[in-house]
Amino acid sequence: MKKDIHVVGAVIINNGKILCAQRGPDKSLPYKWEFPGGKIESGETPQEALKREINEEMHCKIEIGEKVDHTDYEYDFGIVHLTTYICKLIEGEPVLTEHAEIKWLAPNELELLDWAPADVPAIEKLANEYSL
Repeated sequence: MKKDIHVVGAVIINNGKILCAQRGPDKSLPYKWEFPGGKIESGETPQEALKREINEEMHCKIEIGEKVDHTDYEYDFGIVHLTTYICKLIEGEPVLTEHAEIKWLAPNELELLDWAPADVPAIEKLANEYSL
């Protein structure tokens, strides 16, 4: 039986653009694009996990808004349960620590990148529903 992995992703919006992060070469799904975030630790709410992960990974602080999407995706390493949230930068600028690259793109440009499969439903929703 595959392991369940509960993760959160931040759809960080700034000046009408969305932050996209490219996974590093040593990660699973190398060089795929994703919304930054990570695993929910025991005892954490999804929102607490997201604030902690963004602070640890990108050295900035966010305010979390509405949920964008929840996706379950089966990879060879486990079943990822991804919940994404609209977020706003409230302190600092994202810094590369774990990702190979970051880009700020308009919602209609998101489809141009090679996304991790679990992130794709949120991409489609953002492109269709959010005109920032």
